Amino acid sequence: MMAMTLGVSLATLSGCADKPAAEADEAAATTTKEAKTVAITQIVEHPSLDEIRRGIIEELADSDYIEGQNLTVNFQSAQGNTATAGQIAKQFAGDMPDAIVAISTPSAQTIAASTTTIPIIYTAISDPLAAKLINENNVPTQANLTGLSSQLPIEPPLDLIQKIVPDAKTIGYVYSPGEANSVTVLKQLQEAAPARGLKILEVTANRPTDVAMATRSLQGRADVIYTSLDNNVISAFEAMASAANEMKIPVITSDEFSVRRGATAALGVNDYDFGRVTGKMVYRVLNGDAITDIKPEVMNKLTLYVSPKHAKQQGVTLDSSVIADGINVDETKPSNEAS
Repeated sequence: MMAMTLGVSLATLSGCADKPAAEADEAAATTTKEAKTVAITQIVEHPSLDEIRRGIIEELADSDYIEGQNLTVNFQSAQGNTATAGQIAKQFAGDMPDAIVAISTPSAQTIAASTTTIPIIYTAISDPLAAKLINENNVPTQANLTGLSSQLPIEPPLDLIQKIVPDAKTIGYVYSPGEANSVTVLKQLQEAAPARGLKILEVTANRPTDVAMATRSLQGRADVIYTSLDNNVISAFEAMASAANEMKIPVITSDEFSVRRGATAALGVNDYDFGRVTGKMVYRVLNGDAITDIKPEVMNKLTLYVSPKHAKQQGVTLDSSVIADGINVDETKPSNEAS
């Protein structure tokens, strides 16, 4: 097998060597797009946001914008610090890249405040209206702004919670009040819960280091824990899962990787696919489309992820119908990896 591979390689190299230099240069010119620079920032690094970023870069590569060849990617993480996010935004505005991608609500808000000229594509946003990125008519609040959001209804996760924990009376909601998307989810929960005979008990976690204590404060007070794509919580999700395991309280979330990291189940968009769709929007900007011609989009396809193993650790047994309807992370690789 090795000899065969070597033979093919030598033949290929031999063919290239026979081409005149001018002909090779001409071929390269017809297949390579003009070099571009994309600046990408996210409020913090955690698997869900990282998968979105990976999806963006791989979508661009499939569209012939390849990092290290004709694409320069400048990635900066704010490490959960809003002041750092502001510094990154100022730096990107000064660098004048061809496009800026802002992953997460806090990053999108700071980037939008830093420039009104460089094209900005936001992503991983739950409520762009509350974040003041769009108006009530889905029109961007700035002419250099567009992006992808996941404005998901609250009813499906509540249905899931009541299917997994039928006797639940109180849902503990751990969130950061500084994240607009998390506040929006809290309001949705508070509006929808009473009709279902449910009470919402919210506890705040302003920093990742607060997550474990916030979770433990729900002991004896909540029957199930729910959290949305709150960046502080997801950054310290193992701490939440560990506390939930000790208290035997199931955790329901809204992203695949939180289930892989310890949650019982999640209902949400596929992060990698979210990145691929975002990447298509970034490609249009790099390829010359005016950002004003790229309308903000919403991706609402829900995927169910379950972990019977984590459910057992948190004191519940998943019904066979729930397992059958979802992707069992105990038996599958992450969605962007080959099976």
